[in-house]
Amino acid sequence: MIQTELSPAVRSDRRVPRSTGSAIDKIEPHHWERLAVVYVRQSTGQQVLEHRESAALQYGLRERAIGWGWPSERVLVIDEDQGQTGTSAAGRTGFQRLLAEVGLNHVGLILGIEMSRLARCCKDWYQLLELCAVFQTLLADQDGLYDPRQYNDRLLLGLKGTLSEAEVHLLRQRMYQGLLNKARRGELFSCPPLGYVRLPNGQIAKDPDEQVQTVVQMIFAQFEQLGSIHALLRYLVRHDIRLPIRVISGPSSGQLEWRRPNRQTLRNLLHHPIYAGAYTWGRREVDGRRRIPGRPRTGRTVVAPEQCLVFLKDRCPAYITWDQYEKNRRTIADHQLRSPHRGPAREGAALLGGLLVCGQCGCRMLVHYARHAACEEVTAAHVHYVCTRHAVDYGAARCQHLAGRVLDALVTEQVLRVLEPASLELSLTAAGQIEQERRQLDRHWQQRLERAQYAADRAARQYHAVEPENRLVARELERQWEQHLSAFQQLQEEYTRVRAQQPSSLTEAQRRATFSAAMVQRLLSRQVRTGPHARTLEGSSPTDNEWWISDLSRHLQIPKPTLHLWVYRGWVHARQLPGRQGAWIVWADAEELDRLRRLHRCPRTGRHQPQEPELTRPKPRPEP
Repeated sequence: MIQTELSPAVRSDRRVPRSTGSAIDKIEPHHWERLAVVYVRQSTGQQVLEHRESAALQYGLRERAIGWGWPSERVLVIDEDQGQTGTSAAGRTGFQRLLAEVGLNHVGLILGIEMSRLARCCKDWYQLLELCAVFQTLLADQDGLYDPRQYNDRLLLGLKGTLSEAEVHLLRQRMYQGLLNKARRGELFSCPPLGYVRLPNGQIAKDPDEQVQTVVQMIFAQFEQLGSIHALLRYLVRHDIRLPIRVISGPSSGQLEWRRPNRQTLRNLLHHPIYAGAYTWGRREVDGRRRIPGRPRTGRTVVAPEQCLVFLKDRCPAYITWDQYEKNRRTIADHQLRSPHRGPAREGAALLGGLLVCGQCGCRMLVHYARHAACEEVTAAHVHYVCTRHAVDYGAARCQHLAGRVLDALVTEQVLRVLEPASLELSLTAAGQIEQERRQLDRHWQQRLERAQYAADRAARQYHAVEPENRLVARELERQWEQHLSAFQQLQEEYTRVRAQQPSSLTEAQRRATFSAAMVQRLLSRQVRTGPHARTLEGSSPTDNEWWISDLSRHLQIPKPTLHLWVYRGWVHARQLPGRQGAWIVWADAEELDRLRRLHRCPRTGRHQPQEPELTRPKPRPEP
């Protein structure tokens, strides 16, 4: 608790120091009865560490307060705002504490090396002046002592506060012009993006790690083929491809880390023009209207490269061409849901979902699925294209609607007619793209194995280099060596499994022969997909009370997807034929057929489970 009143004995013994100047005459006895506060602040952490003389001068103001008559125990030093900017009171707990102490009438004198140390914002500065004037608190700096109740002192303090705020803007403008001049030469770089590193001379170069370059090239190649960020993300996750990130801060600064891919990182990578060799500065402008208080990194808007303050082509090492970059931007823009963009490809039975535009009002037509309640499978016969935008937004009449079955059939016929002459060429081109993709993935795996082998060899060299007697270190190095060996072995096993799942490539003879009926028959037989009757593989024909799913679907009038779901849940006895996409054979005698009919008619609960759970238990199949 701060003591604000002095005893009469202490006040009677107080000796008022005399001075030849008039500044000391502004100190009255009620000022000595309160605290003298020394406010210490430096703007950045670098100044705190390097500008020691400035800090010493500020702490030395304590001796001035003692020389003016304050006892040492009544001089309070507030240095909680070290490393904080004075442009705002937000986040400056020391300045807020100072305002609170003045408002409680605990402070008689405030000392600062400069008035700019207290505040560089006129709003905060005049708030402090008003409080000091109300509670008769003096202010002092290196130039003199000021009483904010006096007109001349208040005018001088106001000018100092205005100059202090203007100085910040002058310094910022000077630094900004220097940055802009360096950026116009294409020499100003902040944090290099994924796939790039900063050289000692400040320039940007491709990451020297081959695997990093391979992953970046793979990302652009797969996006060009897949056409969406979501499909690209799923591809990377499916093949366990991680993104190479150079740590920019902390104890592992500059080290390479492999992190799981995410949508925002891929989006930033595809939008950044540096990958096409272009240098930009000012892509992320700050919009104060969008800034969230307390979050300094918010409010940034990304502009197109052509709208940046500095835009220079062919200034950086490129991974793709500028034409490919423009194509990627158009592809991403077309996937936006709002007009006039095309929008992403939609799933479902509708062929033109999200692509059809009304010829009367120009709005995008929606897909409506009208199906019978007894049918669980949605087909093209249930699709209708409707234009309801004005009906939903303005209550107007519906523009038009079209039957999806006829329109989809017409579009399908036209597309196949165009592709029919070049069908074999397109197939071979697709096969070539698949082979190229497989070679790229294999190269990535080889680089992962090489990195894991290097880590294991490095751990082995460290273990062999330690003295045998130093068991405290040798045991830890031995454990690390075993971990790297185990990781390398696990990676080799995973690579072997991936290679085993890859299809064989086409030979030159296969590329030059035309297709015949016998070749198609052999191909379908190899995949066990020749139909529900003749099968050539051993055990591929239904036996007694066994059904192909297609035959059982027609016999029971149950959709095939429903039967596949029952097979997946184990509600029927089924076996799958060998092959990559082997068909399923379901066992069902007369009693089982009756159970399946009742299971199909049984009402469902909220979790799509039948209300009679005993119907999901299949009858035990007799031994053959």
